Amino acid sequence: MWISRIDPAQGKLTERTDWFPGGPVHQQNLVAPVEEGELSALSVSFAAGARTRPHVHPVDQLLYVVDGLGILATDAEKRYIRVGDWVRIPAGTWHWHGATPDQSMVHVSIKQFGPTDWTSEWRDWETYEEGAE
Repeated sequence: MWISRIDPAQGKLTERTDWFPGGPVHQQNLVAPVEEGELSALSVSFAAGARTRPHVHPVDQLLYVVDGLGILATDAEKRYIRVGDWVRIPAGTWHWHGATPDQSMVHVSIKQFGPTDWTSEWRDWETYEEGAE
């Protein structure tokens, strides 16, 4: 059995500013996998304006928003994500997510541990909130 709790003091500042541009992002492993294919859960705290660059996971990803206001974009849509929202991003889906330009956001990411493709095209990256619902 594994019991963990989100603790902002335990979050580590990510050194991958190429994956998380726009501001500081802290990550805390909630369930640390040992090998590929095991379940991974981490808390990701985005400062206002910080977000992921576009990327693709080879497995489904679940996001659960625990604080603030965020945005998630795919090829098909842009949506605001709020406290209490669960988001399922299907495997192979181009997407990016993070805080809005003026408010921080914290979400828990749950997926099988494994590689992420961070080489995706930027596409609508520059339009940020434009068209979000």
